[in-house]
Amino acid sequence: MIVDDALISRLADLAKLAPNAEERERLRADLEKILAMVDKLSELDLEGVEPLQYLGETEQKLREDQVNHQLARENALANAPQTDPEGQFFRVPKVINT
Repeated sequence: MIVDDALISRLADLAKLAPNAEERERLRADLEKILAMVDKLSELDLEGVEPLQYLGETEQKLREDQVNHQLARENALANAPQTDPEGQFFRVPKVINT
């Protein structure tokens, strides 16, 4: 792959960057080095090498849920602009048309 000004411009647009001429040259040089390293990887003999699937532990350790700092419903609704008629829930404008 050729790293030319068009590629740098496209990548800069995608990343929403506006590099100056010096930064563009550094990006071009860095991209060429990265692509050269990737090309070097294609020279490796990977016959019989299984792909690595996980770098760390695969089992997730979950903890028990704990209720902390619970706010009473009355306190939560105290400053609400509107609540339902029973005072149980926040009342908000409808935002989804069905």
